[in-house]
Amino acid sequence: MSNQSTVTEFLLLGFSDARELQIFHLMVFLGIYLAAMTGNFLIIVVIAVSNHLHTPMHFFLINLSSLDLSTISVTLPKSVAHFLLNTTAISYSGCAAQVFFFHVFGAADLALLTVMAYDHYIAICKPLYYKTIMKGTTSIHTAASAWLSCVPLRTGNSLHLSFCKSIILDQFFCEVPWLLKLSCSDSYFSEVGVLAFSFLLVIICFAFISMSYIQIFTMLLRIPVKEKQRKAFSTCIPHLIVVSLFVSTGSFAYLKPVSNSPSALDLTASLLYSVLPPVINPVIYTMRNNDIKAAMRKLTDQRLLCRNK
Repeated sequence: MSNQSTVTEFLLLGFSDARELQIFHLMVFLGIYLAAMTGNFLIIVVIAVSNHLHTPMHFFLINLSSLDLSTISVTLPKSVAHFLLNTTAISYSGCAAQVFFFHVFGAADLALLTVMAYDHYIAICKPLYYKTIMKGTTSIHTAASAWLSCVPLRTGNSLHLSFCKSIILDQFFCEVPWLLKLSCSDSYFSEVGVLAFSFLLVIICFAFISMSYIQIFTMLLRIPVKEKQRKAFSTCIPHLIVVSLFVSTGSFAYLKPVSNSPSALDLTASLLYSVLPPVINPVIYTMRNNDIKAAMRKLTDQRLLCRNK
């Protein structure tokens, strides 16, 4: 952000200032954060220590869990601290850091979901070529590309805005549409251009994911064995649901005109695309993945056996 700004901090007033409601929100947000941390960390540990899970699909799942941990850690801990300390202020640099890291991790998350859709397509539609196409180095390179793909975009234009209006953001974290509303900077149109380009990339990724799943579902309908159909659908449909929820709510939050008064709909959309995916991803990929459930049971049994001895 520009040092010429007359603003040194922002006030995040997305939730009620009543102390009773702040305590309630503190408990809810803390519970959500701990659930997301526990679930994603458990997936990482189980896959890392289970040799039979060292496959490209599970390697991408480790990266997705790592990104989910990073994304939710950008927003929720600060909100929990605000509720705990009964304050709403966030520094100018802290707000800039939230904008940068949230967009980098969010974009990397979408890129990785696109890679995972391609991985599912190869596994189901071209199973004979899967080991050749998705060999070890390929999965590492694609995952690294997903992590690094959008860093130059945000580094080149890290919200160089100045503010001379209100410092109140009706959100629980620093969100670009609300910052643009408060801006009186000449860089406004530059930042809008970056957002438009980012939205174009989101549409391209979502179109690629949709095309992959259309071909997957077309192939699945040709499989005569119902058990194989059920297993493949149970793997692909939750993935598609997560992607659709992430893209639809995120697009709504960024494309909807910013209102002049606080809106429960704006807060709900922000919660859905920023908080919900990191929480539900571990549930979806754990409950629908028999290999991971078996590995968790095995580790639990081994720990109980060691404790009994």
